[in-house]
Amino acid sequence: MKISLKKSGLLVAAGILSTAAFAQNTKVASIEGTTPFGPSSAYRTWSIGVGAGVTSLQNIAKFNNGGYDKLDWNLGYSAYIKKQISPSFGLKATYFGGKTSGYENSDKQIGFETKTPWSVALSGEFLAANTNWRFFNSIVKPYASIGVGVMNAETAAIADGNKGEFGDSYSKIFVPADFGLKFAVAKGINFELGYQLNWANQRFDNRVGPSQQYKNDLFTYAHAGLEFALGSGSKPALNNSNPVATLVNDYTVKYDDLKAQNEALNAKNQELQNQLDGLNSDLKDDDGDGVANRYDKCPGTPSGVQVDGSGCPIVVKNETRVVEKVVVTEADKKVVADAIKNLEFDLSKATIRPTSYATLNKVAALLIEKNFSLKLAGHTDNTGSRALNMRLSKERAESVKAYLVSQGANASRIEATGYGPDQPIASNKNAEGRQQNRRVEFTLY
Repeated sequence: MKISLKKSGLLVAAGILSTAAFAQNTKVASIEGTTPFGPSSAYRTWSIGVGAGVTSLQNIAKFNNGGYDKLDWNLGYSAYIKKQISPSFGLKATYFGGKTSGYENSDKQIGFETKTPWSVALSGEFLAANTNWRFFNSIVKPYASIGVGVMNAETAAIADGNKGEFGDSYSKIFVPADFGLKFAVAKGINFELGYQLNWANQRFDNRVGPSQQYKNDLFTYAHAGLEFALGSGSKPALNNSNPVATLVNDYTVKYDDLKAQNEALNAKNQELQNQLDGLNSDLKDDDGDGVANRYDKCPGTPSGVQVDGSGCPIVVKNETRVVEKVVVTEADKKVVADAIKNLEFDLSKATIRPTSYATLNKVAALLIEKNFSLKLAGHTDNTGSRALNMRLSKERAESVKAYLVSQGANASRIEATGYGPDQPIASNKNAEGRQQNRRVEFTLY
């Protein structure tokens, strides 16, 4: 199949225009979900590509064309699979096939035609825009690749305008070098325009002789194609990822987050400051009576006037107070003494043993009958820490009070205090003395 240079130029121009339009509408996501120095698992690292274009024995430098000066275009096609090692470098295995022909003159009487059923090569590909700091998340990326592979070909001579039979199929080593541009047209999709130089063996153009001894045949492949990243669409493609863009995005996200947190803290601090200012205003005491303005129902009280809790002056009434004399008899004292004598607690606890209930009941009845007041004083020996003894003595006095109240005694007339080991009545150096010091004293009044 022959393709004219004019048509080829139109196809390439159309490809560039469509790519530019695509790029204007699609901002390729090359950084989402990734962080600087993150693992490669955050990206799609495998891709496949397909392409088609035209082949020719001519090249830009016009060397190694074997004397075939008439430009002739033929169809070529290619495909590859690539593993991206880093944003700027990848390894790809490429397949190429097609046909190449050439003629000495424009009358096409003398020339050759070579079929390439297949060729495979392994190449290293370098992406310039993914390493240059001036290309921030660039859409257009120059690339270059070079590799080595094996090419299978069949060559036929053309004489007097007639093509002869193709010779035997042969496979030889060849070296492909590809240069071009990649356009990021969508997430994980690149449109490619490339120009590939292929150094093949001397039999490729059907000219082998002394003059060709140190010259390998060279044919070109101008092509366009598409590259598709493989894997989950939720991940960006590594071959479209610029580390600089990732770093700047990570910084921007963290900066925006810290800025939002700082603004929230400032707003909260301002709110707290407003509350504090309000409290300070409420707690002011303009008239100096000891009652804050917020609770002062009688503002402007003259200095030195005694006020109540609402800030209003206290009115003192002349009242006659009747003092009732309390008489504690010996019988009353005996009831209390029996209760003290029989009072027992569980070991190291404030729980009253049931054997003490009977005598405590008599004390409760006495308090109800004569409206006595009662002071309960809890004491311990000096065994253990002072803090523990203070707590235990207090709890035991409170336990006796609680029991008497449960039997009907007036709680407001019973006072419970704990003194711990501070008021011993005997020596703590022996068991007998310590036993005397562990007590609760009852005082009627």
